[in-house]
Amino acid sequence: MKIIRYFLEFTLVISFFLIFKIIGLKLSSKLGEIIGKYFGPLFRKKIIVKKNILIAFPNIDEKSINQIIDGMWKNIGRIFGEYIHINKFSLLDNEMNKIVFINKNNLQILMNNNKPIIFFSGHFANFELMAKCLRELQFNIGAIYRPLNNIFLNPIMEFIRKKYICPIQIEKGPSGTKKLIKHISTKNPLALMIDQRLSSSIRVPFFSQPATTTTTPAQLSIKYDALLVPVFLKRLKNTNYEFFIEEPLVVKKTNDYEKDIFNITEIMNKKIEEFIKVDPTSWLWSHDRWK
Repeated sequence: MKIIRYFLEFTLVISFFLIFKIIGLKLSSKLGEIIGKYFGPLFRKKIIVKKNILIAFPNIDEKSINQIIDGMWKNIGRIFGEYIHINKFSLLDNEMNKIVFINKNNLQILMNNNKPIIFFSGHFANFELMAKCLRELQFNIGAIYRPLNNIFLNPIMEFIRKKYICPIQIEKGPSGTKKLIKHISTKNPLALMIDQRLSSSIRVPFFSQPATTTTTPAQLSIKYDALLVPVFLKRLKNTNYEFFIEEPLVVKKTNDYEKDIFNITEIMNKKIEEFIKVDPTSWLWSHDRWK
């Protein structure tokens, strides 16, 4: 039954991709917003989304909760509509759909640095564009990703990622570990999302409640003396974005490895919290983060 469901999902997505390709980026993004608004809630229970929002914002009122939920589904729909047009976005080319680069001074700090860099973020706005921006800034990024469960759709998405976003795609899990180690050990930068559960995880406070969080960035930071650099993407309006590269995190290491792993991971979670507070409608609240 799963195979049949995956094939039907694949057929539906490809059909929409063809429509999006024909009607162009701006109309695709708008149509995606409508699809997300009306059909997105059918795929995730509102009770989970609402529970997550209340953990992050315990004093929020019902109207604001509904505004965040509505904004989230609209944003997810826009990501869907924009995906086939991902090559039309650029941080540097003014002729394309411009992504405005904020705090450029931090780029110089990183360029003058001789350490490996781990760029981290969460699922904000059209999150795929963050790795694309870093590639345009001449970082030889290795992007860590989780393959889709859909065996028909995953090859298509991987093709788009490799061709238009980041050619070095490193699969999460044992199969990608060797490639990941080789990449960072030669001082090449990595990019990954830290706002979902992974196998190599510990429970660390996230909005003051324990949440299972990956320890991979902290482990790599300690082993390779790598900088941990937060990046963030904010949707301004329709298909326009702002891209942020923040200063490297200040990490105080001790002789206690487990304590350092916990502290570093907690600091990273705090940074994701800050980003969520800046633009709560752009984050993926439907994932059961505190399960």
